[in-house]
Amino acid sequence: MNQDSQFSGSADRDDTSPILIIPYMWIGDFVRNHTVVRVLKQRWPNRPVDLLTTSLCAPLVDYMPGVRAGIVWDLPRGRLAVGRQLALAKLLRERNYGTALVLPRTWKAAIAPALAGIPERVGFVGEFRFGLLNRWRWGEKKLPRFIDKNAALAQPDGAALPREWPVPQLHVPAEEIVRWRQANGLSLRAAVALAPGSVGVSKRWTYYPEVARLLAERGLEVWVVGGPAEKGLAQEIVAAGGPGVRDLTGNDLRNGVLAMAAAGVAISNDSGLMHIAAALGTPTMGIFGPTSPYLWAPLNGLAATVVQDKEVLSCQPCQSTICKMNDHRCMRNIAASEVAAIAQRVLGEATAHATT
Repeated sequence: MNQDSQFSGSADRDDTSPILIIPYMWIGDFVRNHTVVRVLKQRWPNRPVDLLTTSLCAPLVDYMPGVRAGIVWDLPRGRLAVGRQLALAKLLRERNYGTALVLPRTWKAAIAPALAGIPERVGFVGEFRFGLLNRWRWGEKKLPRFIDKNAALAQPDGAALPREWPVPQLHVPAEEIVRWRQANGLSLRAAVALAPGSVGVSKRWTYYPEVARLLAERGLEVWVVGGPAEKGLAQEIVAAGGPGVRDLTGNDLRNGVLAMAAAGVAISNDSGLMHIAAALGTPTMGIFGPTSPYLWAPLNGLAATVVQDKEVLSCQPCQSTICKMNDHRCMRNIAASEVAAIAQRVLGEATAHATT
């Protein structure tokens, strides 16, 4: 009998027990987890779905359709933290989950669901997790993309991958955007949001200060969006761009979500904010150098995928977080004037579409 016979039989029709997703906690990956939520809701419309989340990613849960709740629980990365794991297991036990999907392949990610006694604990084989999971999946390495690996766990074991997965969605109420604009003293004009940060310096495009200046000179309002790590870069961009450029970086990811929701177009490196903007439906330009758009671009699609075409670089894409050859030409070959022109075109198309 298939080990998922319970998981894919009558329970598909009748089970109403809640489901817990243990996701990857990087911002972009967390947004992409919403595809997993949507697959589960298609399969089990009557089962509530919760997400384990860090305090950093928690604001995203408020804007994800189909998610009942976020379980905010910060576990340290570098140690086991037995006490925290036991406390989390107690909380999960109290919520009576019937199924847990453990997306990361790590041993540590599977501990609390096992201690909580969740009846079905689904995940790929990895890191000696025998005994912690009881619905094993095989063949992860044969799946081409990150989203294929994760969303496959929401399907019955052995099910063929669909031609297209449901795309992530983030919905922000219009009145919340209006209040956010008012609180930040922003006009109602269409603005360009710049997201200059990323995990890994090689993914950071070089010319954000210059493109901010070009866009501001053309009469566009420009916002710099990011976290505390981008504060210094934001100040550099504001200094280059002049009074038409605003620094909107801050500690709360909710601020970044609202900025991307309010923007007329977003320009971003391959980063979490790129996935947020695309999931919100904001026309998004993704700038790619060392990473592959096929593997890492949002499922939602981009208004423009910007990749250098000046020369053939044998190292591109390298997937490395630090450039080790060719002087970062995969990013430096993308001119600010090119990006500014594309942004104006995308903004014009979006404005025209909104008025028709």
